[in-house]
Amino acid sequence: MEILHQSHTFPIRDRRADSLGDFKYIPDEIICTILDCLTPLDLARLACVSSFMYIFCNEEPLWMSVCLKKVSGHIQYKGSWQKTTLHLENLPNEYIEFCRKPLQFDGFSSPFLYRRLYRCHTTLDGFSFDDGNVERKNDISAEQFHREYDGIKPVLLNGLADTWPARKTWTIDHLVPKYGDTTFKISSSLKVLMTFKDYVSYMKQQHDEDPLYIFDDKFGESAPGLLKDYTVPQIFQEDFFDVLDKNRPSFRWLVIGPARSGASWHVDPGLTSAWNTLLCGRKRWALYPPGTVPLGVTVHVDDDDGDISVDSPSSLQWWLDFYPLLADENKPIECTQLPGETIFVPSGWWHCVLNLETTIAVTQNFVNSRNFEFVCLDMAPGYCHRGVCRAGLLALDEDSLEIVEKNMPCEKENFRCIDLTMKETKARILRPQQNENGKENANGSYNVWEHDFSYDINYLAMFRNRELDHFTSPWCPDNSLRQRGLREWLSRLWVGNPGKREMIWKGACLALNADKWLDCLGKICFFHSLPFPSENAKLPVGMGSNPVYVMDEYVVKIFAEGGPQSSIFDLGTELEFYSTLSEVNSPLKNHIPNVLASGILHLENGSYNIDSWDGKKVPDVIRKCNLIPEKGTGDVFPFGVQSKIMFTYRKDLSPENGPDDSDESTIVLLPYLITKRCKGKIFTELRDVLPWEDVLNLASFLGEQLRSLHMLPYPSFSNSALSDFEQNRGFSSANGMDMEFVSNESDIPVEWKIFVRTLMEKKKNVSGRLSKRSGSIPKTLIEKAEAYLPDDFLKLLSIYEENGMKKVGKPWSWIHRDIMDDNIYMECKSCSHGIPAPTSNGGVAKSWRPTYILDFSNLAVGDSINDLIPMHLDVFRGNSDLLKQFLKSYKLSLMRKTPQQGSDDDKYGRLSYHAMCFCILHDENVLGGLFKTWKELRGAESWEEVELQVWGELNNYEGFP
Repeated sequence: MEILHQSHTFPIRDRRADSLGDFKYIPDEIICTILDCLTPLDLARLACVSSFMYIFCNEEPLWMSVCLKKVSGHIQYKGSWQKTTLHLENLPNEYIEFCRKPLQFDGFSSPFLYRRLYRCHTTLDGFSFDDGNVERKNDISAEQFHREYDGIKPVLLNGLADTWPARKTWTIDHLVPKYGDTTFKISSSLKVLMTFKDYVSYMKQQHDEDPLYIFDDKFGESAPGLLKDYTVPQIFQEDFFDVLDKNRPSFRWLVIGPARSGASWHVDPGLTSAWNTLLCGRKRWALYPPGTVPLGVTVHVDDDDGDISVDSPSSLQWWLDFYPLLADENKPIECTQLPGETIFVPSGWWHCVLNLETTIAVTQNFVNSRNFEFVCLDMAPGYCHRGVCRAGLLALDEDSLEIVEKNMPCEKENFRCIDLTMKETKARILRPQQNENGKENANGSYNVWEHDFSYDINYLAMFRNRELDHFTSPWCPDNSLRQRGLREWLSRLWVGNPGKREMIWKGACLALNADKWLDCLGKICFFHSLPFPSENAKLPVGMGSNPVYVMDEYVVKIFAEGGPQSSIFDLGTELEFYSTLSEVNSPLKNHIPNVLASGILHLENGSYNIDSWDGKKVPDVIRKCNLIPEKGTGDVFPFGVQSKIMFTYRKDLSPENGPDDSDESTIVLLPYLITKRCKGKIFTELRDVLPWEDVLNLASFLGEQLRSLHMLPYPSFSNSALSDFEQNRGFSSANGMDMEFVSNESDIPVEWKIFVRTLMEKKKNVSGRLSKRSGSIPKTLIEKAEAYLPDDFLKLLSIYEENGMKKVGKPWSWIHRDIMDDNIYMECKSCSHGIPAPTSNGGVAKSWRPTYILDFSNLAVGDSINDLIPMHLDVFRGNSDLLKQFLKSYKLSLMRKTPQQGSDDDKYGRLSYHAMCFCILHDENVLGGLFKTWKELRGAESWEEVELQVWGELNNYEGFP
């Protein structure tokens, strides 16, 4: 009776079933995941539905997630994430305060929410690991470091920061007065900015499970005084990325965070090594050797391309939930880092960091002799080898395992230690191979385990797909450098480090098949009786998309971009263009390199052969490969611009078919062009030292040369080209525009009809394409892109009537399409051969004149406005004065205004509108560069705002009737 009496006196009521209805069957974790997708307004509404929903929708971690997804830029923490979010919604303060009064409910139980709440408020007093098994060394010599640790295992080093000013001044109390108003980046995966004083206020108020922390790779720009407070330790000063100066990848970070913050499990970018010096507080580190995926970390392997992605719990959650599950022999290498200590993390090592209290640190990644080849391998095209470098054999599918098994030097039964498939996702502890120093560290502090994975460059290179090529294969988006940057980096290293060329050559072969391309170059030089390249010229150079070799007197360009078919069209068009220059004796021919020879290198039945080719007729080797040009284009230049533009349109509009899907030939075709070398330097190398007068002269020079280019006669399309185009595409309608109407415009030239139809196709799903291209494009603008673009692209043609016939009021011309800073050559004014002469004070002459335009492999015909886009964004960097100077020399019509375009508010009458439309629909990601140049436009509310800021100067141009 007593028990019954107690049950009536203290009833226990479970609210879940009544509050959630049919949702009661869904686990709390799934409910929280669903709520995370809702807007603040929807969460507020849902909180009114039931007591359970009220509790779920008012959880602080949920509002933190909602807020951070909403923010892009500066943020000020308002004491809670819910209140911060409501401030961002511009709600009145009195309503926000009212909403913060919590309701209390009994009968609520959620282990999932309780664990999150526990992690938000747990203390880390017992988390120190002072008896760690990472070796500590005092006053280590460079020789000992490179012999025992560099590229081998982590180590904690004392004494490296003893003389730094930061050792005394990098505390919260010292930094706030000096840098309180300075803005820093918050965490690595967010686009959140905070002033330092706001961040310190946040640290004192927050109770987040995974608190925000300052992780800023640009702190040297926002707070240059901090760079004076420390120096790179001597043992880490060999850094091969230094040769890139300002163009090097992100490499140094200021790291500040409160207790519970930290970095979850990861491998440093590009397989670089890193050092991290702690100035304030304590950090707990856990590390695993390369290929050893930590427990709780999920490795996803893409079925299609082998790319891997990693899901990892927060560092605090990992230590609370997963670390206790590890057997002693499978625990990580770990330590607690103390103020003044520097930890070294070798290339490829997994590591996780947890701040035990408020910490301040500086860290830098670097490439040296020990990890150089690994970094180069990581930049090679393809995913499989990149996955193996990080996740070991987990990154392989069943077929790949069998292939490697056949080539493994070890016994079969030792290798087949686990049965994996691509679709299975597993977390597995792998055991690293014995290293050259024995089976354990010198102090015996941790086991060096045994397994079949080896972090050896020759072993890892086995997993690279040698069929993929640097110049023709897709580039991994998270690579440390872009393709062009990689070639620039290797070229500078090659020239500046002759004593390390054996190592650099091996890295270049891994990253860009340097040995293959040098072999091709040798065959071309032998065929044309040219001297073999010197040692300095063994690597391809330049910022273009094809292998280019610069020798003493000549330049060889091998066409590879896009595959054999695209390459044939690129060379054929370029040769047709040179022929046109000579026929009309255009002044432009004095400002392009002289052509010495051209041909096709082809590998057939294991041997190389070369056929000379001037672009005319169809060579036998092309017929063998069944690469027949478009019908009805004539036979003088069968692979000239007419055929190329039809091929390009078809490829762009049907990208799923690929550029060379019809080529089943086993013959390898490599077209090439040999030109005379231009003396001087490319504009890229001179940009920062040129006086303003020389830059203005360059703008005038480009105006004159593009005027000559756009005045050249161009081949017109045949009427059959349009019907062939329609048949290939199966046109009916697009974007609500009647395609039959376009065909009925009989007075409009065929090329313009194809041009319009192509723009209409590109408009389809433009928002989706822009979303994939660059994170710098504001979401608001992406959503408005389709509405901004014309509903009728014929209006872009400025059609007018003359003598009863309709005509297009825009010029159709040859276009270069790639006027960028690396395609402009300049000569020194004070010397006869374009080579800088020493001045009286021992310096170098700084006055230069533009002389040549390079690289016509992207030639096409079309609207001449397209040539202004790369030039204005890249060469002029958006400077309207330079664009104005260019237009003064250009003096050609860009558009004829029609009577319908007379009003100021008519967008089709604005040249700026035309240019902006072409930017949005451009084949390349020009918008990414645009918003990188005009950072202030990332907050733009309309495309009109962007248009007038970037292209407004065009509307003042008087170069049209």
